[in-house]
Amino acid sequence: MNNSLVNTGRLLGAGLRALLVLTMLTGILYPLAVTGVAQALFNNKANGSEIKADGKVVGSSLIGQQNYSLDYFQPRPANGLDENSVNTQYKLILSGATNRSGDNAELIQWVKEAKAKVIKDNSTADYKVKPSEVPADAVLSSGSGLDPDISPQYADLQVHRIAERNGLPVTEVQELVDEHTQGRTLGFIGEPRVNVLELNIALKELMAKSG
Repeated sequence: MNNSLVNTGRLLGAGLRALLVLTMLTGILYPLAVTGVAQALFNNKANGSEIKADGKVVGSSLIGQQNYSLDYFQPRPANGLDENSVNTQYKLILSGATNRSGDNAELIQWVKEAKAKVIKDNSTADYKVKPSEVPADAVLSSGSGLDPDISPQYADLQVHRIAERNGLPVTEVQELVDEHTQGRTLGFIGEPRVNVLELNIALKELMAKSG
């Protein structure tokens, strides 16, 4: 009986020591080490790829934003998004896709309306947008609804509107788009893209310089 109690006590003691050691290693030391390495070598990415303007964090290069005025470049549509209705203490946008097939009548109507709006919004006195010039990302949302990038074609389509509304030369706005156009990752992965938030921050700076 005594031996059984002693053995049980030893097993419990060994288990408790193992729990404490593993908790220290995996729950404290390992997270601290990973956090330290991330902050030292990948500081920007570890902190959410933040983008700053005027000394303030205005967003992330990985998360698209909506509700830009027509004075700025527009992002992709975000029809799949919804608003947070569970915890209203926080104003959150929920990521999501439309989950509609290509032949869905509602999706087709959305695309038609979006295309008509793109043509109307981006046509100016000396530049008329043709239906054939409207790229897919101008009328279709991404799978997450939070895509931060648009195609160079969609950015180019908006140049004349941006120039007219802000009193800027078309050539300067086009140069801005060209400067912020990123090529394929490693030269072959993905498609060329333009980060909308970064482009709009540069546009704001250009407007400030132009007075």
